Amino acid sequence: MFRRSLNRFCAGEEKRVGTRTVFVGNHPVSETEAYIAQRFCDNRIVSSKYTLWNFLPKNLFEQFRRIANFYFLIIFLVQVTVDTPTSPVTSGLPLFFVITVTAIKQGYEDCLRHRADNEVNKSTVYIIENAKRVRKESEKIKVGDVVEVQADETFPCDLILLSSCTTDGTCYVTTASLDGESNCKTHYAVRDTIALCTAESIDTLRAAIECEQPQPDLYKFVGRINIYSNSLEAVARSLGPENLLLKGATLKNTEKIYGVAVYTGMETKMALNYQGKSQKRSAVEKSINAFLIVYLFILLTKAAVCTTLKYVWQSTPYNDEPWYNQKTQKERETLKVLKMFTDFLSFMVLFNFIIPVSMYVTVEMQKFLGSFFISWDKDFYDEEINEGALVNTSDLNEELGQVDYVFTDKTGTLTENSMEFIECCIDGHKYKGVTQEVDGLSQTDGTLTYFDKVDKNREELFLRALCLCHTVEIKTNDAVDGATESAELTYISSSPDEIALVKGAKRYELLHTLNFDAVRRRMSVIVKTQEGDILLFCKGADSAVFPRVQNHEIELTKVHVERNAMDGYRTLCVAFKEIAPDDYERINRQLIEAKMALQDREEKMEKVFDDIETNMNLIGATAVEDKLQDQAAETIEALHAAGLKVWVLTGDKMETAKSTCYACRLFQTNTELLELTTKTIEESERKEDRLHELLIEYRKKLLHEFPKSTRSFKKAWTEHQEYGLIIDGSTLSLILNSSQDSSSNNYKSIFLQICMKCTAVLCCRMAPLQKAQIVRMVKNLKGSPITLSIGDGANDVSMILESHVGIGIKGKEGRQAARNSDYSVPKFKHLKKLLLAHGHLYYVRIAHLVQYFFYKNLCFILPQFLYQFFCGFSQQPLYDAAYLTMYNICFTSLPILAYSLLEQHINIDTLTSDPRLYMKISGNAMLQLGPFLYWTFLAAFEGTVFFFGTYFLFQTASLEENGKVYGNWTFGTIVFTVLVFTVTLKLALDTRFWTWINHFVIWGSLAFYVFFSFFWGGIIWPFLKQQRMYFVFAQMLSSVSTWLAIILLIFISLFPEILLIVLKNVRRRSARRNLSCRRASDSLSARPSVRPLLLRTFSDESNVL
Repeated sequence: MFRRSLNRFCAGEEKRVGTRTVFVGNHPVSETEAYIAQRFCDNRIVSSKYTLWNFLPKNLFEQFRRIANFYFLIIFLVQVTVDTPTSPVTSGLPLFFVITVTAIKQGYEDCLRHRADNEVNKSTVYIIENAKRVRKESEKIKVGDVVEVQADETFPCDLILLSSCTTDGTCYVTTASLDGESNCKTHYAVRDTIALCTAESIDTLRAAIECEQPQPDLYKFVGRINIYSNSLEAVARSLGPENLLLKGATLKNTEKIYGVAVYTGMETKMALNYQGKSQKRSAVEKSINAFLIVYLFILLTKAAVCTTLKYVWQSTPYNDEPWYNQKTQKERETLKVLKMFTDFLSFMVLFNFIIPVSMYVTVEMQKFLGSFFISWDKDFYDEEINEGALVNTSDLNEELGQVDYVFTDKTGTLTENSMEFIECCIDGHKYKGVTQEVDGLSQTDGTLTYFDKVDKNREELFLRALCLCHTVEIKTNDAVDGATESAELTYISSSPDEIALVKGAKRYELLHTLNFDAVRRRMSVIVKTQEGDILLFCKGADSAVFPRVQNHEIELTKVHVERNAMDGYRTLCVAFKEIAPDDYERINRQLIEAKMALQDREEKMEKVFDDIETNMNLIGATAVEDKLQDQAAETIEALHAAGLKVWVLTGDKMETAKSTCYACRLFQTNTELLELTTKTIEESERKEDRLHELLIEYRKKLLHEFPKSTRSFKKAWTEHQEYGLIIDGSTLSLILNSSQDSSSNNYKSIFLQICMKCTAVLCCRMAPLQKAQIVRMVKNLKGSPITLSIGDGANDVSMILESHVGIGIKGKEGRQAARNSDYSVPKFKHLKKLLLAHGHLYYVRIAHLVQYFFYKNLCFILPQFLYQFFCGFSQQPLYDAAYLTMYNICFTSLPILAYSLLEQHINIDTLTSDPRLYMKISGNAMLQLGPFLYWTFLAAFEGTVFFFGTYFLFQTASLEENGKVYGNWTFGTIVFTVLVFTVTLKLALDTRFWTWINHFVIWGSLAFYVFFSFFWGGIIWPFLKQQRMYFVFAQMLSSVSTWLAIILLIFISLFPEILLIVLKNVRRRSARRNLSCRRASDSLSARPSVRPLLLRTFSDESNVL
């Protein structure tokens, strides 16, 4: 590691500026210059976390960083070093069990990673050395080696393409394992190395590659190759992402390629991408920590009370030193403060089981095993892509049941992202339907000075622009070898819009492509005709194209674009300009210089693009339809009924997005829309003043409609006028970046107040960074609402990572969103069941698990605390050490685990069909102070019953026929027996969904306790110093009064629960009876209607309005 770091800083200027130099074939570029081999990492992939020698210390360090584990370690050390009433085994064995189970789980997972790493590292590759193909293991590849890859093989490292079997030096690659995109991408070799297609010729190449240091972005690469020959100086060619073949991608439709390794092993883009994301924590984990603090306070209080009362008790000389227990000289000389501190620690040890150490293991197992139910759900399976749901993070299962805000992308998430060409506009004339060369159907939008078809030359220019301004590739699928004329053609593109528009073009030479990106929102091509004319064609969003064309041309097309956007179509504007030969020479030189730059290449290219795409001539626009996804509207309606606020964050035009929001029922016909857009703000000369006026006006309107006294805003939605907010990216920037004067420093707070009162929000013209800003802003609201983001493209990754829960759609824009998400599903409609059913059940299960763990441990320790009042606070344990150890590990662990995995207190179909049930658990309802106090008081009541019920039973001098008197271990065993049966039967009473597994673990745990007690007390164990439990359990059960006492105490303890269940059932039945009567009366009074559903809905809403 030190050598690698030293090499990074001392390997010359290239290293210091963030670049590396790679010699092709590890050959010196000149025979006269000395060649010093550079040191780079090898090609081993290491995804494992541990090695054989560091597993134990590293794993232990990570586990003891958890508070509960560290606490029990301290308790164990106290028991070892201080004279405590219980054996170190009582806390050491449970801690050892927890640590061991977790270590085995993590070790097994790491073993699988080692196995997967070895499969990759030991795979066979072919290296070109001394003009020969040499077979090696993949891990032996070094940076600079020339690698040969055959068809359908995976690239073993990141390679720069040197040549392929094709004459033009291209190859086709699929990156499904990297970003999920199954379409073929074309990669290119530089023209100077295309002819080097054999091992002999490739070995003669003398070249050096200068490129950036490894970085994780899959779609960025900056470099250049300097090619040396004997007669000429070095020739420099630029290298970009189109020249880089990524590790993990697969070679398709190409016989073989040669490439030089530039990044190997853990420096490949694939390895850098799969390093961990930031850890997200659920609200349940925060509640657990809060409960732990409360119970730790209870523990300290108990220890302090007992320590104080002990010295109060010992203030009487007879109690301090009775005749049968005289102090030693050492004890008399010990400082009282030190003795008090030791006693305090002893009481801490005695009561330490109130902190449930095994709960963490149970929670981890519940989350891990429970996540499989999402993957196994057949309703999430999509036949089109032949895939189902995928869980990337099992730590957030319960968070799915606590979502307050849903942020969704539009294109590809709410819509299909499957484009169909609808119509186009050329100079203001609309062309719709099948348009032929002679008799096209032409209409006009707006008031125009002419009404005929546009000039034929303009039509040809427009169609030529569509045919040329794209990134579509043609893939040939030959039915028979050699039958190229009848071959089937497949179009491949990075954008589905282009496939809907393009048919093909062959008569033009492509000179340059000015690629599309989310910032520019447009793309251009520079082409050369057969006559030698040079043309630039540009297409993009209206906001990106209109500012770059002649002003007098905009009005003819703008009306058409806005009308199509209101119809819900996606629009593109098309422009062109002619480039003079002299201007092209300058442009070509600027583009080459920008492409050759190793530093700030993207910024330089963007500046050149901006200079080129000016003073263009607008030709027209296209309209493409993106259909709504199946059941998208029903899903949004269900989420709305569940009390969730749905925000749509999209980069599309406001009109298009608004139309989609109406179609998917985000906005209802009676929803009043509040607009904060550029159009509404530009009515005033000073934008900030107008924005402030609108914000104040909207806030007054909403506060009047929803007064602060409204107890439940979610329930108030259906009782008041619904409001929706529309805001665009430029207005959002004005709000977030407003000046800090007196009139505008509260923009953000007023905006948030408006958003919280609106049932739905549409944010259009959003950049990816703005989407993340919106999510972060809502996350930081008062009350910390739980946010969920769902999207399908790379532009949605930022908001998916920012939100509490990220959902990725396995869509047509690649798998970047799915790879970076916590959960991925095939369609938007699957979000309904994921939240309303799975999320609801996960939360209820784990909330019950957490409350039950604290409950049963308080039941366990409270009798021990009460016992101290009857034994002179002598720290005498009530339970045997075996019972202390086994209580959480064996006797009560499996029933709650089975419950937390299988419980369905409400049927899944009911949860899906009645979204209002989701509101009952929102706001972390089951882990609030009220339920926590209920469980705590219930445990306190039952613990008191256990102890004093048994205590009153022992008031009888003799419990056996032979007159023998029971001792303190019999007393403790009776209490423990009542305890185990009560807490287990309490869980049985809570169970609503019984399976054979529940029966097995509940009744099996009770049977195991009885068997263990007989077994533990039935044998004289040689390793025990004192046989205090010998024959205690068997003798205890020989008494009829003991049997009656145990049964009676169990019934008294569970009686409040039984009474509560009976009352709930009576109320539920009466509610069902009233509901059925109401439905019957409604059905009798209802008049039959034969009107169509849509007409009936609009008519009814009109009457209401």
